This record gives sequence, C-alpha cells and structure tokens, in this order.
Amino acid sequence: MVEPAGELTPEEVERYSRHLIIPEIRALGQRRLKNAKVLVIGAGGLGSPALLYLAAAGVGTLGIIDDDAVDVSNLQRQVIHGVADVGRPKIESARDAIAALNPLVDVRLHQVRLDASNALELFSGYDLILDGADNFATRYLVNDAAAILGKPYVWGSIFRFDGQVSVFWEKHGPTYRDLYPEAPPAGSVPSCGEGGVFGMLCAAVGSLMVTEAVKLITGVGRSLLGRVALFDALGGSWREIRVAKDPAGAPITELTDYEAFCGIEPQPQADTEHTVTATQLATMLASRKAGLKDFDLVDVREPGEFDIVRIDGAVLIPQGRILSGDAWGDIPQDRDIVFLCKAGTRSANVLAAAQKAGYRRVSHLDGGILSWVREVEPHKPVY
Repeated sequence: MVEPAGELTPEEVERYSRHLIIPEIRALGQRRLKNAKVLVIGAGGLGSPALLYLAAAGVGTLGIIDDDAVDVSNLQRQVIHGVADVGRPKIESARDAIAALNPLVDVRLHQVRLDASNALELFSGYDLILDGADNFATRYLVNDAAAILGKPYVWGSIFRFDGQVSVFWEKHGPTYRDLYPEAPPAGSVPSCGEGGVFGMLCAAVGSLMVTEAVKLITGVGRSLLGRVALFDALGGSWREIRVAKDPAGAPITELTDYEAFCGIEPQPQADTEHTVTATQLATMLASRKAGLKDFDLVDVREPGEFDIVRIDGAVLIPQGRILSGDAWGDIPQDRDIVFLCKAGTRSANVLAAAQKAGYRRVSHLDGGILSWVREVEPHKPVY
C-alpha cells in the first residue's frame, strides 16, 4: 500500500530493531512504515492508544483530527493525556506525548470538526485512515469519503464492555454501509459519555486497530477486510463475523447530509418560554416541598449518570425511551413537567418531542445538571 522510504538511519535501526528481526517485517516493512501517512480521527479513547502505538511502530507521518479539549473525565481511558493537560486542546496534548515517545514522527494537527465540507481535502493527504469516532454520523462520513478517494480505513468502536474492529476498502471489499446499511434511530444508542465505557477496553480495541494498520502498510498477514472482530471484555472473549459487499449496493460517489441520514434533527431553537434556570428550579422545588406548587422533574439521562449525581426528587426516564415513544405513558399531560439532562441538549430534544406529541405544560432545565451543581449544589460531583 505504501512505497518504502530510503535506507534507515543507524538511530532508526536501533529504535526499530525488534521489528527488523521479524522475517515478515524486516527493513523493507519498516521503510514502508517510515514513508506512511496515517490520519487518526479523534485523540480520545481509541485515538490515544492508536496514536501511541503508531508512533512507537515508526509510522513516519501522523495526522490528528480533534476539536475537543482534555477533561478530567477523559483520563480514565484516554492515556495519551495527563493531569497537566486538562483544559488543553487534545491534539496539542497528543502531539507532545508522541514527541516524547518518538521524536522521529512528523505530527500534523487538524483542530477542526470533521464534516462533509472538509473530509475529502483532509483525507487526500494520507494513505490510511483510522476511525475512532464516537458517533454514527461521523462513521458514515468517514466511510463515504474514504470510498470516494479509494482509500482503506480501519474502524473501531467501543461501548461499555464491547468492542468492534474491522477494515473497510470499497475498491477491494465491503464498507461500513454493508455492515450497517441503516443507522439506528437517533437517541436509541447512548454515547460513551452517556452510557459509559470500560477504560481498559480502549487499549484492546485501539491496539488491534494499529495491528491492522501496520499489516496494511507493510503488506503482511491477513487483514480484517470482510470480517469484524468482536471483543467481549466482560467475558474475556474474541469472536468474528463475516461481512460481504452488497451486490445491489449503489456506488458511493458523493457526500451527503449525515446528520439527516442518522435521523439527527437540527438543534432546537432556544425556547425561553419553556426554559427554567437552575435558580428558578431551586425555587420551584422549595415551593413543591412546602406544598405550594406541584410538578414532575424528569431526568432524561442514563442510569449510570443518574447514580453519579442527581437532583433530589427527580424521576429517571432515559431519553431513548421517550424519543422511541415507549415512555409517553409514564409522563402525564395534565401536569407541569420539567426535563433535565447533563448539559441541556438532550432535555431540549425531549422538550421538542414532547411538544410535538401534544404536551403543553413542559419545560427543561437550561444548562442541565452541570448548571445545577455550579449554581445550587456545588458540593455535588460533575462528570
């Protein structure tokens, strides 16, 4: 897949000597790694181990796409970052960690949000893409952009105790669309930030992604093209399923609106009439406790989030149950309802869905429980 670079320097021979003595790799394979340009999407849970192992392996050029900053809650699994990096852009923290591990690697930073307007241009400068994205819209975008450019990519996915890895290359086999022709309904699958992830799972899945990348670059072994490796960390087992190219599938020739494809509606406009602040909610709860006001406070987060921190008197009904329609029977229309989530995004979506379903006495907490902790109960934890 990649032409070899020139002869290795004495420093490179010493650094990569354990590769050079493997018959399948030798100097030729290491020279291919040196000449390879790999783009990693996300410097988070999967990107952290992937970037470190790609750098350690001697991949000559690493690109990183990420527009997020390091948060304390990242450190449980995103091992490329440290305490001193909290608040820094992830791409800068990752660059410094790579430089400390292997200064021979050229690191290119792309502090942007990947979308249909920039994907083709970004991908065109690299031989191989590693997709560690945590949302379906980005996964379909990566798939289509790689297919249009004729590039292979390694895909990895994690959730709680489960991981998946595969290789997709439209010119030679199936794509992500052959594995998942349709995206799941919006809100039906919690993100890792909502449902949690077993931190060590990132290392297992991320290292397998790098294994596949190195095999593709050096041309050794049998890739996961046409197969999906499934890891159950709780059961300690790997298994695989086969995936074939859909003979009736239309060729991918252009990018599209991926949020629309995944059923993600545009962010609702701020509805000040149906929004309450944290201090207003505190007053409402005090009035309810005194018997002067009656309303229901509905928390639309996931159970694990609810266990970490909650507002006393709130009832848990996760967003997925509401958006699927399963929970409307648990939410009366003849009472005042206040929805809340972590930061206000999910509760705004639920508010809009409730209004479409005919609810009129509904509102949501602006800024979610983060605002509540900041303004009302600062002794409670955030996540």
